[in-house]
Amino acid sequence: MNRNTAVNEAKHRGVSARSPRCFRTPTPAPPKQTHQTMTNIKSKRLKYTVLSLISPFHQAPQEQSLFPFMTGIITHLRQMGKQRTAETYHATLRSFMHFRRNKDVPLTDIDSDLMLTYEAWLHNRGVSKNSSSFYLRILRAVYNRAVEKEQITNRHPFKHVYTGVDKTVKRAVPFRIIKQIKQLDLSQNPVCDFARDIFLFSFYTRGMSFIDMAHLRKTNLRYGILTYRRRKTGQQLLIKWEKCMQEIVDKHPGTPDSPYLLPILSLPHDNPNQYKNILSRTNRHLKEIARLINLPVPLTLYVARHSWASIARSKHIPLSVISEGMGHDSERTTRIYLASLDTAVVDRANSMILKGL
Repeated sequence: MNRNTAVNEAKHRGVSARSPRCFRTPTPAPPKQTHQTMTNIKSKRLKYTVLSLISPFHQAPQEQSLFPFMTGIITHLRQMGKQRTAETYHATLRSFMHFRRNKDVPLTDIDSDLMLTYEAWLHNRGVSKNSSSFYLRILRAVYNRAVEKEQITNRHPFKHVYTGVDKTVKRAVPFRIIKQIKQLDLSQNPVCDFARDIFLFSFYTRGMSFIDMAHLRKTNLRYGILTYRRRKTGQQLLIKWEKCMQEIVDKHPGTPDSPYLLPILSLPHDNPNQYKNILSRTNRHLKEIARLINLPVPLTLYVARHSWASIARSKHIPLSVISEGMGHDSERTTRIYLASLDTAVVDRANSMILKGL
């Protein structure tokens, strides 16, 4: 190749042929967006800075949607040790995903129409008013978290749906029924005998929840004091160890190598659904016990908690003490909890009035 041919080829490629060191990639033409931005600035004779030039090219953050945002909250709750709360959030997410047929929704698209439709969907599936309120309150908490993080602007999507707490069917049983359950001879029915003892242990420990009983460790009992943290709230509770509690532990010792105080969970215990299956089985056996004593109230472990609160109230124990004993975050929660437990006082007052007729 002669020099003239090389020069012509170099000119065609946009570089100098004088020295190989001068060869470089040609400067690309400015993008269309840059050209348009500069044209707008020149045409309007605007003053500009480097920041004003580069800001149009900054992409807006990706829009956040509900499913991953709520999953992140659930993960955080589990990291904080709030397993029970994480489970309720997860149950709500599953319900809403079912309603949406697994189609995610941007947080910005959550409005009152969507929440009204979800509420109607729940009721059409036979979900009670209190249960639908429970799901909606959790979704509201998630939505408010997104507002706090400035992911969205609050559009008040929950203003037309019900998020209160209605009085529920009475779940408590009187003290005489607790005694009757305790005195039952279930020696020929070991599974019902164990279910009965777990029910009584919950009552003895001020209505301890099943998940907390299942995770009690032998190390939680020291110097006559049972110390544990509620898995729902993380609140620490201390309970004086009584003879009746020890009787149940002695009756059901479990395996020697088990770290647990009660033989509910077994090793290995890495299955998160293990205690749920045992809870379901225990409640099923408690319903058998209810039939044995002709009890009209469906007997579950939750009845033990309600009964302790109701009996404490009937003995004129202050609300603040009941609230502390049950591990409630506030007395307001205890008031709601007690509101549906016992109408006997009102019934007696009504009888006195009617006798005057």
